Amino acid sequence: MKNEPFVIERTYSAPVEKVWQAITDKEQMKEWYFTLDDFKPEVGFEFTFPGQGTKGEKYIHLCKITEVDPGKKLTYSWRYENLPGNSFVTFELFGEGDKTRLRLTHAGLETFVTDNPDFAKESFAKGWTELIGNLLKAYVEKVPAGK
Repeated sequence: MKNEPFVIERTYSAPVEKVWQAITDKEQMKEWYFTLDDFKPEVGFEFTFPGQGTKGEKYIHLCKITEVDPGKKLTYSWRYENLPGNSFVTFELFGEGDKTRLRLTHAGLETFVTDNPDFAKESFAKGWTELIGNLLKAYVEKVPAGK
């Protein structure tokens, strides 16, 4: 597998502040991302959430925030309980007038097991495209300001 990260960019008809809240507030995150027991956009904060593979396998995601630049950038590690590999997810926000361009980079996918299709780059691409391209877009473009 090539060591190139997966990158997706989308522009939303929503201000940066609204998109930042959507990617850092656990109550808003459960509307488009995953339901997290707790989440704080603070370096060193650790969080977990369950996931399911294509054949019903259960995966526990283990994440730790490594970088925060409020309103601009959020990075956290992304690995799986009892499995090799460690990757990093970075959200970058760019204000463009009354819109926001979001760039998501998921680097280190090549560190995961290669004999399981759930960890193939194409699987991550499909997941992030749904989350960033559809669910987050629909969420930030419909939620009233101030929510």
